[in-house]
Amino acid sequence: MKADRLVSILLLLQTRGRMTAAQLAADLEVSVRTVYRDVEALHTAGIPLYGDAGHAGGYRLLDGYRTRLTGLTAPEAQALFLAGAPGPAAALGLGPVLAAAQLKVRAALPAELRPHADRVGARFHLDAPGWYARADDVPHLTAVAAAVWDSRVLHVRYRRWRAPTEVERSLRPYGLVLKAGRWYVIAAATEEGEPRTYRVDQILQLDGTQEQFEIPPHFDLAAYWGSYQEAFHARLQQGEAVVRLAPHAVSRLTGPAARAAEATGRAEPGGGGWIRAVLPIESVDHAHDEFLRLGADIEVLEPPELRARLAATAQQLHARYS
Repeated sequence: MKADRLVSILLLLQTRGRMTAAQLAADLEVSVRTVYRDVEALHTAGIPLYGDAGHAGGYRLLDGYRTRLTGLTAPEAQALFLAGAPGPAAALGLGPVLAAAQLKVRAALPAELRPHADRVGARFHLDAPGWYARADDVPHLTAVAAAVWDSRVLHVRYRRWRAPTEVERSLRPYGLVLKAGRWYVIAAATEEGEPRTYRVDQILQLDGTQEQFEIPPHFDLAAYWGSYQEAFHARLQQGEAVVRLAPHAVSRLTGPAARAAEATGRAEPGGGGWIRAVLPIESVDHAHDEFLRLGADIEVLEPPELRARLAATAQQLHARYS
């Protein structure tokens, strides 16, 4: 809507300073001609907005001019308060800061929007960890967050899964990620090194330094994490298994296996609702444990070694419970 767009132009200029029509158009996803019309409308409304010509030109607000948060809509106010997750903020040592910020934002909201914002905290609670996962003990999280914020090098003793299991590293932390209740720090071990992912709860000892570093200008935390997740899932899927699934077994599959069953599943003629599908597997050992959860509602046809492994386990179970 035009009114929302006009407010967005004001807020962009207020937070970023001088911007060209092309920059505004790119941020607002409209044409440059639309920006020209919107700027003219702001002029007509008496907003002290000025345009400078030339290579270094652009639009800017009169020095000292500020707009209040009167442009917020009810859904925007609700989303703003929903975004302030108290759990992660408290874990980072920012609980009181978040509370103070929300109080100030609430005071700045128009009176008619305050009940909408208050209702969010009363009706929505964010709990990131899974049901069967115990919350990690992360004693060094606050120190890691401070190093991320101040761009300072960390010396850590870190526990990893392969030998040697304990190593010492000097890390340049680029950013923190909270995934399914677990904290990860993205950091480079050398000045020119590629960033890697470290679990914060596996940091056994941490010593802060006053040495600062520069994050590479091309680094994008969200883009890195997206690529890391894709590579992680690709590493997990090292093979495939051809299986038969009972009708109610399909709904018990999760993640890539559920998507693969939906994409490749084919009903067997006269099979009583059973389907044949091709599922991705990480390894024979991992697939053996995962498929056992489905009991008699799955039959592995290929690969032969996985079928034989499950058959041997079934025979052992039969002998034990006979």
